[in-house]
Amino acid sequence: MDLTPKLNLPPIKARLRRVDGVPQIWDSLRGMWLVLTPEEWVRRHAVGLLAATLGYDEGHISQEVAVDMHGADQRADIVTYDAEGQPVIVCECKAPDIKIADDSVLSQAVRYNYILGAPALMLTNGFQTLVYECCEGRYRAISPAEFVARYSVPKR
Repeated sequence: MDLTPKLNLPPIKARLRRVDGVPQIWDSLRGMWLVLTPEEWVRRHAVGLLAATLGYDEGHISQEVAVDMHGADQRADIVTYDAEGQPVIVCECKAPDIKIADDSVLSQAVRYNYILGAPALMLTNGFQTLVYECCEGRYRAISPAEFVARYSVPKR
């Protein structure tokens, strides 16, 4: 399996290495090397999209955010925050071979967001990206153009 396929997300400058035959990728947000899995490849690209396209700086992007689901610790892949520290986007990343149009992926992100309270969700497997907006507890799909227009960090 190719661990670094060309995805339908903006390209990234990835630092890759092998240690004892295990491929690794550098995570600049956490300042550490991670095992390169298909999902991690997508996650690195999603972070790149949120930073380069939507304008979130590294200080406003968190990964593996703990979400207490009735005593069971779950983790949201990526959460972006506004200047006041409020969640803006919850992003759930899946490996490229996982279908994200499956209701279970949206349900997972909605469960996390019930606790986090972000106005937007992004689901991606690197080949397909779906975005949703939450209004009064209901989610509706929005176009990528709407997503970028509404959830980009304002230019200063």
